[in-house]
Amino acid sequence: MNWEKATGIAYGIGKSRLCERRLDLFRKGVEYARIRVEWQLSAPEERLGMDERRRALHNAFIEACESMAMDMREEGEELSWKSELGCDRKEIGDFACYIHLILGLVAR
Repeated sequence: MNWEKATGIAYGIGKSRLCERRLDLFRKGVEYARIRVEWQLSAPEERLGMDERRRALHNAFIEACESMAMDMREEGEELSWKSELGCDRKEIGDFACYIHLILGLVAR
């Protein structure tokens, strides 16, 4: 995942009329990105206690991406972003971190 790919995917999601679904996806991405950073900053023994929650948040974000794509498909919206995102867990997790970055930059 790189900046161009991440911003393209985020733009595709951002064009959707499904505001509630989009906000849910973004919130879950930010929540996962936060715990991913906390995990990185934690000692190995602390990480063990975080793994289950981190995995659950990652799964919730992946499910939010899937739900967004399904709902956009039902609404007849363009969703090329989904094939660009793919299904690799690490890539999807990286995308969550880019969402966090993008939203932080937009908020300044």
